[in-house]
Amino acid sequence: MAPKKVFAGARLRALRAQHRLTQAELATRLDISASYVNQLEANQRPLTASVMVALAESFNLDLTSLTSDASDRLVIDLREALADPVFGDAVPNLQELKTVATSAPDMARAVLALYGAYRKTNETLAGMDAALARDPQSNVQTAYEEVRDFFHYADNYVDPLDRAAEHLAGELGEIGPDRLRRLIQYCAEMHNMRVTLAAPAHGDRMTEFDRKSGELWVNAHLEPSSQFFQIATVLGGLEQASLLETLLDGANFQAPEARPIARMGLANYFAGALHMPYGAFLEAAADYRFDIEELARVFGASLEQVAHRLSTMQRPRERGVPFFFARVDAAGTITKRHSATALQFARFGGACPLWNVHRAFEAHGQIIRQLAETPDGKQYLCLAWSHEKRLGGYRGVTRRYAYALGCENTHAGKLVYADDLDLTKAPFDPIGISCRICERRNCPQRSVPPMAAGISVPADRRSVVPYEIG
Repeated sequence: MAPKKVFAGARLRALRAQHRLTQAELATRLDISASYVNQLEANQRPLTASVMVALAESFNLDLTSLTSDASDRLVIDLREALADPVFGDAVPNLQELKTVATSAPDMARAVLALYGAYRKTNETLAGMDAALARDPQSNVQTAYEEVRDFFHYADNYVDPLDRAAEHLAGELGEIGPDRLRRLIQYCAEMHNMRVTLAAPAHGDRMTEFDRKSGELWVNAHLEPSSQFFQIATVLGGLEQASLLETLLDGANFQAPEARPIARMGLANYFAGALHMPYGAFLEAAADYRFDIEELARVFGASLEQVAHRLSTMQRPRERGVPFFFARVDAAGTITKRHSATALQFARFGGACPLWNVHRAFEAHGQIIRQLAETPDGKQYLCLAWSHEKRLGGYRGVTRRYAYALGCENTHAGKLVYADDLDLTKAPFDPIGISCRICERRNCPQRSVPPMAAGISVPADRRSVVPYEIG
């Protein structure tokens, strides 16, 4: 098979703009002609190996950032949006979408933002979200979507925050059962923050922080891993306040609620990175062959925390296996989603019913596996499990979630979960992103027709799905 050609015009233009170079100046650095640079930026010619090496050496780039197809998620989002009938029958083909996502990524995101605004307005006018419109907080969902996109397009990795957390982890000392006590002691010594672990006055309250007195109350019913995380979140908000504001300023959020939501998300990111510092976690993940139960034991973390951290290991020159991670509630709604793979989650509508995460509630306490293939031909090893989060005793608050973690089949051999699987000949379950954009014609679990294809309803024959896709 011929090697895949790498077109990186948009990334090359962004790099040149970042360093305030003209095309001629960039050409001098790379020892090529200015006209060649122009052709590269226009995606008229692919990057050669020598040019990629020159870029890596001149700008300290990770070569994988050039060779990885970062436009995949944009292509999937565009395909899903453009499947809406409002765009008519002339849906751009895959190659056209790839060209737009690669050459004009900002334009692609603008189209997605415009479609999102249209869809929200259209639903409101049609009365589909009348109940939400009556709620004074009805615009909070839009803010959450903005924040989700902020992390989504950063590959769920925030370098300065991650490195700051790793530095502090070094100050706290070696990983072990005593880290929670050392974290509490650090808070007292460095920030005059007094942490109290006590039973809650309200069953669903996890923490409460009084900034004036420096008193931080933490629910004693939480698992120690959650106690560490909650304390580290408050600490991150205090210790990294300046960095958080800088990151938030660069996000240019539109919804006013997005900024505080993102601040909380960044503080949570810091907590996870402090709990499982990058270098130590990356090394342990490889040593234990990504056994999430072993990693949870070593770092005193929950399976959810470990899986979430695995999806963030995208530091340049130190990248881990690219994972996707999602949390799904009992209604099938994806409440948390991150992906460093080509597999992206549905922005509109539910997830594919053939995905094994929906079966995790039936196999409580077990990690179940699935070899799956998406319509684009990419194959994945998918893990899923369920867990109950309890606060308190018999009448305490209980939340039930299923979790999904997976990677492309090309990396699956690094995982202990693939040891007894035939990754070349085993049958792969056909899954998709969501029914509304799935191309599969014969799926018995299809809930709605694909929006980019016509249907017919035969009068004299009937299948499991009551229509045929044209």
